[in-house]
Amino acid sequence: MKSLSLLDVVAFVASTSAIAYDEYILAPKSRTLRPASVHNFNGSVTNPESLTTSATLSNSMTTFQGESASAYDFRINIAGIVTLSIAAVSDANQYVGVTFSESSLWVSNASCDATADAGKDETLWFHVSSAGQYTAPAEKQRGGFRYMTLVHNGTGRVDVSAVEVHYTAMPHWEDDALRNYTGYFHCDDELLNRIWYAGAYTNQICTIDPEYGNSLVHLGELNSSVSDATNVTWYYITTIANGSSVLVDGAKRDRLVWAGDMAIAVPGVVVSTNDVISIENSLNSLFDVQNSSTGQLPYAGRPFPLILSFTYHLYTLIGVADHYLYTGDIAYLSSLWSKYKLALSFSLSFIDSSGFMNVTSPADWLRFGMGGHNIEANAILYYTINQGIQLATALNDTTSITNWTATAASIKTSANTLLWDSAAGMYRDNETTTLYPQDGNAWAVVSNLTTNTSQIQSISTNLAERWTPYGAPAPEAADAISPFISGFELQTHFLASNASAALALMRLQWGFMLDDPRMTNSTFIEGYSTTGELHYAPYLNDARISHAHGWATGPTSSLTFYVAGVQLLSAGGMEWRVAPELGDLKHVDAGFSTSLGFFGARTEVSDGALEMEFETPEGTSGEVRVPAVNCNGTVEIRPVCGGLSARRVEERAGGVVFEGVEGGKWRVEVKCDDTA
Repeated sequence: MKSLSLLDVVAFVASTSAIAYDEYILAPKSRTLRPASVHNFNGSVTNPESLTTSATLSNSMTTFQGESASAYDFRINIAGIVTLSIAAVSDANQYVGVTFSESSLWVSNASCDATADAGKDETLWFHVSSAGQYTAPAEKQRGGFRYMTLVHNGTGRVDVSAVEVHYTAMPHWEDDALRNYTGYFHCDDELLNRIWYAGAYTNQICTIDPEYGNSLVHLGELNSSVSDATNVTWYYITTIANGSSVLVDGAKRDRLVWAGDMAIAVPGVVVSTNDVISIENSLNSLFDVQNSSTGQLPYAGRPFPLILSFTYHLYTLIGVADHYLYTGDIAYLSSLWSKYKLALSFSLSFIDSSGFMNVTSPADWLRFGMGGHNIEANAILYYTINQGIQLATALNDTTSITNWTATAASIKTSANTLLWDSAAGMYRDNETTTLYPQDGNAWAVVSNLTTNTSQIQSISTNLAERWTPYGAPAPEAADAISPFISGFELQTHFLASNASAALALMRLQWGFMLDDPRMTNSTFIEGYSTTGELHYAPYLNDARISHAHGWATGPTSSLTFYVAGVQLLSAGGMEWRVAPELGDLKHVDAGFSTSLGFFGARTEVSDGALEMEFETPEGTSGEVRVPAVNCNGTVEIRPVCGGLSARRVEERAGGVVFEGVEGGKWRVEVKCDDTA
């Protein structure tokens, strides 16, 4: 499609309320959905295509006679409540079953894919005793499925005139507003465009009505010896948060609030839908079950058992800081501040004479070997402390800043003294191993635990050298590829000024997740094997893997923040940075809104020349980093509307930096000198 200039996009949206690049948005236009096509059928099924959106005869129907079944494909992952319209039955003793699957691997007449640790989920049965409509109860809505199979397993006949699904994700949005994104992204690589929007949609489908959270029906009861494919009960009846919506880890499973997942999902939500209320409801649900004496926060929200996770405890605190960064809501921050400080003190109490936090619980993102002076956990603690210092400054609560600053410095010293291996060019997992984890090394860069740029570049290079044909491995989780941790690896490559590696990983790993025929081709999977098999090492049951997991949506925010280069530096975007890193791209255009207003940037590169247009809210200020171009030339920045001042500073890494840029609409041009 023809790209729009930033000014064209802003004017177009303002005048027509249209959504830029909306052809990429996967969210449905209506909450009433019908199958797109027939996947397969068996037994005596007449006219199965009549139940699809392609049906041409309004009075046609599908007839099931005897043992028969027809599987349908919605083409994207959806979520919702099924209604069957029955035109006729041969007698009052007829039943129609429905099974669901996110992946084509688990399409079945006998069972659904799984929400428990073993086995597969039971069929949802409807007793269709006469003509009429039959709707599943709300607790039997299915949180994520691309495929739906109708099953008739007895004698007699059933005529089905329609099958519909009431789409239940994003329950707090108006029925016709599911596609009303506040952010957009576009570049000259169609795969990257699709990846951005698939990430945005994954987070939408993982936003649910909190009254229908996971009930953990068989938690602790099932194991790998359970193989009966039709015996596992499933339903959603547990209220997991207050409010009308909540952001959970996965659409099908777990349907719980997990703070670690939010560390990736929340930035993706902000740059696409800005669904702040769901983020707040999720954070509140975690603080609601905080131990008021010790400050310990839960591994996951209710009804998950109270288990200590050193990292997920910290991820909840990161969620508070992220909320303040993206909203500037000082009142919300203040409401949680005493709980925040108590929780941070809890983590600091585990720091021993080494200067490190000593991890005494293995609970993390299901990686193995968590414990002791772990690099990942301590890098996350270092990051959290520094966020805490910023929050304390914003609240003018300086009591703990000196102590926190000294503690952070001690962690940084210990990490580089005890765990940095200069020969390997990476951090070890702890003092007693030669494992060089993906999570700890990525987090060391993200948290600025490194001491120099050569370390950052070394980590980026070494992580990239380990890639398999299917993505970035996490050796700390056996043969797993973790889209969660790979989201932090993406940030690592950008922070190493290695945009080419970051884009290559998106195309390799997220391209595989998006286009492989076993996937949903619309949402991103929880994890899989380094061999490309849909097996996730921490799980015994492959059918259990979630194919819509918010923690897998890292590219959505990274493409906006790093490739388009639109970054918020302080509360709500009062301070910002525009610093595009295009890698091998020639065009990128992105924007999103906060409570302060719209932030957006478009960059074009051609024949060594460069043109940028960007907009930020009036009353804000920031810096612009103009990337180096392959020519000798002049750099000009001029206001189009709003801001009047910008101060050029020295060149950095071949580019030009302007500081003190006032909010408004600006144009930057790099004109090559033809005589060079």
